[in-house]
Amino acid sequence: MTISSSTTSRGAGFSSAPRQGQRTANWRGALSRYGFVLPAMVFLAIFMLYPLLYTVNLSLFDVNAGNFLAGGAPFVGLDNYKEFIASPGFIPSLVVTLVFTVGSLMFQHAIGFMFALFFNRGFPLSALLRALMLVVWVLPAVVSASLWRWIFSGSYGLLNSSLGLFGISSSEPWLVNPNTALIAVIIANIWIGIPFHMMLIYAGLQGVPEQLYEAASLDGASAWKRFRHITVPMMQPVIIIALLLGFVHTFKVFDLIYVMTAGGPAGATNVLSIEVYKLSFEYFRFGDGAAAANVLLLIPLLLSALYLWLRKREESTQ
Repeated sequence: MTISSSTTSRGAGFSSAPRQGQRTANWRGALSRYGFVLPAMVFLAIFMLYPLLYTVNLSLFDVNAGNFLAGGAPFVGLDNYKEFIASPGFIPSLVVTLVFTVGSLMFQHAIGFMFALFFNRGFPLSALLRALMLVVWVLPAVVSASLWRWIFSGSYGLLNSSLGLFGISSSEPWLVNPNTALIAVIIANIWIGIPFHMMLIYAGLQGVPEQLYEAASLDGASAWKRFRHITVPMMQPVIIIALLLGFVHTFKVFDLIYVMTAGGPAGATNVLSIEVYKLSFEYFRFGDGAAAANVLLLIPLLLSALYLWLRKREESTQ
């Protein structure tokens, strides 16, 4: 009886050892996995989650220059949001933002698509030319804005000087005229965004099987038909992603417009991001500025959520 009990206990000890080793290995594996993502989680928490929560909290109080440091700002709930949406400048700035965003995005994507098709053909020095085009994208926005401000400036601007070479005398102050200022900043933003769309579309084109084009050519399909019935359908997910990312980025552009026009003249380029800046750092109405910033964030967020919902619904029906 004693032998049997001893044997059983030794057997239980031997059988529990592998289980304990397995638990230790699982614990170490989980620790290593979380250890790899921990720096990214800390970064997101400090530089994204905390500022977002702080801005949301700030928007619920009537914070101004007088009580910002001293404290004691009264709680107003959603009144800052209601006041901003009901303000006379909200609808005009929203319209200008949408015109700026859609106008920029259409030409950025179309021209970027054409460049992607051009580089996809393959030719000597194509990689070098693609790299040179990316310089436009990686340039600081302040540098690009200063360059285009010089181009569109009055009598001494590059544009007016170039028109003079063709016998066209022009001293048009493009950035001071309310009828041309918005067009000028849209052109500048188009120039900046073309390389981004080009690289996304070019990367997507690399995944389209060449056999499809060869089979279509053997069937007598023209270049336009191959583009319409092969390239566009195959590139649809990439196109949607490029447009969505382009919309989110363009909708919140601030530095380019601020350097070129500062929202003027007469509010012609006063986008929502400029309105947020004015409320916060010119009028020192920090609560109102935080509410305006959250509204600026909410619109692209809703668009992104709508896209993800439509994609999930489409995948579930397939």
